[in-house]
Amino acid sequence: MSSTGPTNSGNRGRLMATAILMSGIALFMIGWAVKLQVMETEFLQTQGEARYLRVVSIPTVRGNILDRHGEALAVSTPVESVWAHPGELLQAADRLPELAELLGVDREAVERRLTQRAQREFVWLRRRINPDLADQIRALAIPGVFFQKEYRRFYPTGEVAAHLIGFTNIDDVGQEGLELAYNQWLMGQPGSKRVIQDRLGRVVENVELVKEARPGRDLRLTVDRRLQYLAFRELKAAVQNSEARSGSVVVMDVTNGDVLALANFPGFNPNANQRVTSEGQRNRALTDVFEPGSIIKPFAIAAALESGLADPDTRLDTTPGTMRVSGHTIRDIRNFGELSVTDILTKSSNVGVAELALSMDAEHLWGVYSRFGFGTVTGTGYPGESSGVLRDHERWRKLEQATLAYGYGLSTTPLQMARAYAALADDGRLRQPRLIQDSDNRAQAVMEPRLARQMAEMLETVTGPEGTGQAARVPGYRVAGKTGTSRQVGAGGYEDRYSASFAGFAPVSRPRVAVVVVLNDLVGQFYYGGQVAAPVFGNVMESALRLKNIPPDDVDTLLARELKP
Repeated sequence: MSSTGPTNSGNRGRLMATAILMSGIALFMIGWAVKLQVMETEFLQTQGEARYLRVVSIPTVRGNILDRHGEALAVSTPVESVWAHPGELLQAADRLPELAELLGVDREAVERRLTQRAQREFVWLRRRINPDLADQIRALAIPGVFFQKEYRRFYPTGEVAAHLIGFTNIDDVGQEGLELAYNQWLMGQPGSKRVIQDRLGRVVENVELVKEARPGRDLRLTVDRRLQYLAFRELKAAVQNSEARSGSVVVMDVTNGDVLALANFPGFNPNANQRVTSEGQRNRALTDVFEPGSIIKPFAIAAALESGLADPDTRLDTTPGTMRVSGHTIRDIRNFGELSVTDILTKSSNVGVAELALSMDAEHLWGVYSRFGFGTVTGTGYPGESSGVLRDHERWRKLEQATLAYGYGLSTTPLQMARAYAALADDGRLRQPRLIQDSDNRAQAVMEPRLARQMAEMLETVTGPEGTGQAARVPGYRVAGKTGTSRQVGAGGYEDRYSASFAGFAPVSRPRVAVVVVLNDLVGQFYYGGQVAAPVFGNVMESALRLKNIPPDDVDTLLARELKP
């Protein structure tokens, strides 16, 4: 019995010590837990959130661009973009071949890009992918690969209105055209929010809204989508059939300056990933200038009538069809002999209009041209719009004064010319061409209404039986206008390349629509405005009058045509 006493006592001591130690550890753990859960809760929550709390962007939709009837010309559609956390994705490098195959890229290139950015938390893999591809990538469930909602710009009319509308870049920022000019209006303001993400980057909780997203505002244009398509179709066919290098058409509402259509060819597809060269993206109707040729003659003749030097019936002798000015020969296509001032327009006599120009003061001729807007921008606000060139009259030589009367020595854009003809049509009231609906556009009187109406009647003879613009006629309507043909300047001076044009308005009894057609770089046998530009004018004008429901003002001619066997 005595031999077991010390042993039992030692065991009890060890057990007691162990129990005390375990109780101490337990109390320590409980105390530490209480400290962490109660006293340091805020600190631990902050540390946890620092690892999983993120501020993420809230994408906002860009405003739509609409035509005058609310039809879409540019819209934004939601799409997904795929991005990666380089560190996480590189840990699953064996999955890269699958990912690279779907993305259509080289596996080594992807790995190299991720390695170079291994210290970052965000790298784009592909922006704005189609939904099918997004589903395929998502099904792979590759660690470190995530998706983000974005918007992609889409242009329903494609190349038809591309030069006017322009396009945006990959970040939805306007790069050309109205997309650039009204970028701030259209783009809106992205928002942001704090979220908690899991280890795979998925949002498990929205914590708070940091900044509310503000969507972009819509932009409604004066353009009629239907007429834009018809104008583009006619222009494209004319450029291709005449083998011209390019062309432009502008259609304007005479009564308020609204641009109803503005087309250029060649065009480009703004929906394509690969953009064409800057030359192909130019809105030639606003940015490119040309020497107008004979479509400027109405303004020279208007200056002569305004100065009191002549009236529509004043007769001039253009024999023998040429005249010498400062050692230079001015020619007509043939000897017209004696012509009235109206006949000078009807036959398009260079000699006759040059004689009128030289008979008046240079400052007066310059003043009329300037009043009608030549040499100044039209005020549309379109990026890169050209002002054209109209030199000050004090620098004119005698030869320049003569050639300015038939369209050489100055340059203009198709839009400037459309504005000028619209002013003639609207009793001498000049307006800025208007691209955006509801914008202010007050008229400025630049000519007496009586004289403007007189000019309209004179211009109507150009589309008559004796005129050069018969191909511009529209059945049932009285049409006023002027043909134009001018040689183009090259490195060595004027070359055997031509610009052909027709400018005019209808119906003469109450003008509502002005149209200008220009075809550039014509070579070969057919290059006169009456041959290649006038038919385009007639077809576009007929479409415009029909779409605007403008009643005919030449019913007798229309009936006679319908009754003709």
